Amino acid sequence: MALLRVNPTRMALMDLKRRAKSAKRGHKLLKDKQDGLMQQFMSIIREAKTLRERVEEQLGDAFRAFLFASMWLSDAQLKNALSSPEAKISLSVQTKNVMSVRIPFFEIKKEGNIKNYGFVGTNALLDQAVEKFDELFEVLIQLAQIEKQAESMAIELETTRRRVNALEYKMIPDMTETIKYITMKLDESERAGIISTMKIKAEMEK
Repeated sequence: MALLRVNPTRMALMDLKRRAKSAKRGHKLLKDKQDGLMQQFMSIIREAKTLRERVEEQLGDAFRAFLFASMWLSDAQLKNALSSPEAKISLSVQTKNVMSVRIPFFEIKKEGNIKNYGFVGTNALLDQAVEKFDELFEVLIQLAQIEKQAESMAIELETTRRRVNALEYKMIPDMTETIKYITMKLDESERAGIISTMKIKAEMEK
């Protein structure tokens, strides 16, 4: 704690008391916001964990399916089948305000056929592999979205935590200590004034 550089006057005391009251009210609001952000953050983290496990599982399934397909097809057949994709994917991003945090939401739009190759020279195993990778891509986008949301929430949570700590451990204690100091100084001045008045009165009575 440290005393603030203010003159020990009644005006300064009144101003400090007003500021201390505002600081305590702001601290409570920020503390409530911090608690709310933490709940949202933990919810997002749990969702991200679930999605990541799903991605890992589907990634393994997709690569296994592609491996089985490639066992029955030559490199040339695979290259010929996959070299001219027809499908197109567009990604749009929107942001929403959640507890003063702008978090992103991704939306994907698909056009065309992901299996634009002919049936001659390919097999059903390749169809399954392509379908699995297509499903995996959507889950990857969801994971990217949720992890970006977690990042934005974490940044705001850290900023709020620093503000709460600054108020709780620095600003409010400093103002409280300065209020006590000014109050003590004013009381001393008042007592000194009373004693001085009493002395003058005693001298006049003599």
